[in-house]
Amino acid sequence: MTSSNSTLINSSLELNRINVLLPLPLGQSYTYAVPNNLSAQFSIGFGDFVSVPLGSREIFGVVWEGQISDIAPDKIKNIISKVDIPPMPESTRRFAEWVSKYNMASLGSVLKMLMSVPDALEPPKLITAYSLDPRISEFKTTPSRLKVIEVLEKNQSLTAKSIVKLSGVSNSVIKGLLKIGVLREVNLTRSSNFATPDGEAPGPALNMEQNLTAEKIRADVKKGRFTVNVLEGVPGSGKTEVYLEAICEALSEGKQALILLPEIALGAQWLKRFRDRFGCAPAEWHSDLTLSMRRMTWRAVATGEAKVIVGARSALFLPYQSLGVIIIDEEHDQSFKQEDGVIYNARDMAVVLANLNKIPINLVSATPSLESLHNVSLGRYEHMILPDRYGGAQLPDMVIVNMREDKPDPGKWLSPKLLDALRKTFASNEQALLFLNRRGYAPLTLCQNCGYRFQCSQCTTWLVEHRFRDCLQCHHCGYQIPIPKKCPSCEKEDGLFACGPGVERIAEEFAELFPGVRAEIAVSDNLHTPGQAQDLINRIENREVDLIIGTQIVAKGYHFPYLTLVGVVDADIGLTGGDIRALERTYQLLYQVSGRAGRGYRQGRVLVQTFDPQNAVIQALINGDHQNFIQTMTRDRELHLMPPFGRLVGVIISGKDEHAVDQGVFNLAQTAPRDNGVITLGPAPAPLALLRGRHRRRFLVKANKKVNIQARINSWLKSTVIPRKVRVQLDIDPYSFM
Repeated sequence: MTSSNSTLINSSLELNRINVLLPLPLGQSYTYAVPNNLSAQFSIGFGDFVSVPLGSREIFGVVWEGQISDIAPDKIKNIISKVDIPPMPESTRRFAEWVSKYNMASLGSVLKMLMSVPDALEPPKLITAYSLDPRISEFKTTPSRLKVIEVLEKNQSLTAKSIVKLSGVSNSVIKGLLKIGVLREVNLTRSSNFATPDGEAPGPALNMEQNLTAEKIRADVKKGRFTVNVLEGVPGSGKTEVYLEAICEALSEGKQALILLPEIALGAQWLKRFRDRFGCAPAEWHSDLTLSMRRMTWRAVATGEAKVIVGARSALFLPYQSLGVIIIDEEHDQSFKQEDGVIYNARDMAVVLANLNKIPINLVSATPSLESLHNVSLGRYEHMILPDRYGGAQLPDMVIVNMREDKPDPGKWLSPKLLDALRKTFASNEQALLFLNRRGYAPLTLCQNCGYRFQCSQCTTWLVEHRFRDCLQCHHCGYQIPIPKKCPSCEKEDGLFACGPGVERIAEEFAELFPGVRAEIAVSDNLHTPGQAQDLINRIENREVDLIIGTQIVAKGYHFPYLTLVGVVDADIGLTGGDIRALERTYQLLYQVSGRAGRGYRQGRVLVQTFDPQNAVIQALINGDHQNFIQTMTRDRELHLMPPFGRLVGVIISGKDEHAVDQGVFNLAQTAPRDNGVITLGPAPAPLALLRGRHRRRFLVKANKKVNIQARINSWLKSTVIPRKVRVQLDIDPYSFM
């Protein structure tokens, strides 16, 4: 922190007091004193990380702006220490306050996301290494000892593991040299080794449209101005190569770059492309990192050592020192919406972060969200379109398969037309993809004798059969049981029946019809990490896999030149229900998965199995009528004052005591806002009325755009008595209505 900031703080305080915000679900900061011994050593400024006492424990916090509490000197506690790490920038602190206010979450809870790795604030752990002792005297040499000395003459100090690796000796040789005084122990700080990507490395030649777009987004980074670019392009149009140019410009300006991906744990192909282009890997941020790697990465971002960060939505809350550009890939994707804890939309919050930092943000998608396109129409966002596939590749042919006419065999799910297309694809030595957005073997198991259905004991949902793992599992809380041999209700055996298909059932059907064809299932159940995804990608690229059977995780960004056929097994999933984005989301998903076909020089083909061929989504997909579909969806939203033309807030009341929940709901219903442009719908049981053992009820508050919906909600909650142990969660701009 600069001395000017420290002076600003100290001049505004009495007795050298500061406010410290703690990463706890609290809405205020706490006042502490800076003892004289620390004041003499350090200047304390806004944004500095400090260690403070809280009750009987020690906790890290951040020095924050705000009104200093008028506490008696003998009551105020001293801070313990200042952390040796760059302070949290002002733009980040303003971002935390904005996220807190907009999403109606406590400021401390938002800070907890920014300080998600408290261990990173501890002094870096020292590691033991060895170097040659300059006072070395005569000693008995051996070939092994000479190898160690030769290695350490080229390297000042190394760990025992590194010495063993480079010299080929055993640990006992190192211990022997240490004992006779040839080597000495030294303590080193563990190196994070985040290499700086080479921003000057040439990328592939861009066509005219790509080059014009790349020049525009590079210019935005160079100027250091806030702008929102919606980069739309058909699958295979080279969107990634275009936005990588923005990263190059950020690197040349000495700035950091942030890229958010919807499935970072499955972004192995993207990471390989990055390494090939820039000569090293970016810093990654997602839930599959080890604690030590998270600690190292958080600290490297805070110090500015990590220049390019690619991650899931939580990467938005890292302590960036000099952010130069933000990129949201697949910006339409629902996974950018955080549904637990602090509920927020990472895409929308990223726009706020870009604005506060006065930097550009690029929203990238083949099917931009209606919200982003609406902002384009209002002139708030700029629109850039790549209409053609790169290198002259053609978009795939789309074919409807009417399942009422082209019926599969009884108990089967693949139509004769799709089976014929698969045979021709394999005969041509090409690859295919079968897409079904449903994990497991079957979504429901019931008893044919008594009608008993297997349901989760903690949630209002059926247990999904996973036959390959021999279990029934809840996809909401993780509860699972072995597949039973008999019905627990009527106790009859051989009466259990699996209803409907999942990817495992499609794999079973395919194996019966194509016994010699190599098939792989690609779902989140077996692809948890980038390493597992990379292994599958390598086998597909090496032609060791003929057919991929997968869910939505295979719909995004993958490029396989020999994959020429995509079969959508059940296009009707998602076309019904009360979700206002159901049709839009289904169209986006089907369009994305269709884009996996024919991305090389071979013509692609997509077969879409449906029982409702006249549905607007299916027709838009088959006819390539993207613009008309968007316009239709937009008019429908505007007619009903739904986002982006109106505001919605989900209010979820939950608790383990159902009576207390209902009492809280009753109290809220009496005071619910229902005037001045606000309508409150409900209360009603949530579709998942029981989730993880908690009973759930919902309100949906609807308002026009002019209403300060947060203020109305806040006033409503403050005027209502909520029973203890009942939780009220607020979902601003909800995506899920479960």
